[in-house]
Amino acid sequence: MLIDELDRRLIALLRADSRKPAAALATALKVSRGTVQNRIDRLVWSGVIQAFTISTRPDAQTHRVRAVMSIAIEGERSGVVLRALQGLPEVSAIHTTNGRWDLIADLDVETLADFSVALDRIRQLEGIAVTETSILLATHKF
Repeated sequence: MLIDELDRRLIALLRADSRKPAAALATALKVSRGTVQNRIDRLVWSGVIQAFTISTRPDAQTHRVRAVMSIAIEGERSGVVLRALQGLPEVSAIHTTNGRWDLIADLDVETLADFSVALDRIRQLEGIAVTETSILLATHKF
């Protein structure tokens, strides 16, 4: 699906506050409320918008263990590995990259024991050659 400039501006407003009422979005975009609602519905239906979610301050969940895992894939197995990683609840995001590592996976678990289990599970996936994982100690936003 092709998205236009109005869609991009609407998505940007929703990223900043996905709970903003359609009327407020319409005012900001200088279009009708119906146009906004129709655009949102179309973006959701087409899969461009996949979820409405919240974000929390990094310090609000200090009990969680967060990490990034760099992953090298064996041969042409990236599709298999991506599908397997997408099915794991510990994996909150997957990034493709260039250079030494093929993928970077964001991990988010409750405890160090859960973290250990997640590492073992991921390292045993078919198609993964090598991993390197770093626990995130603190987050600084600018």
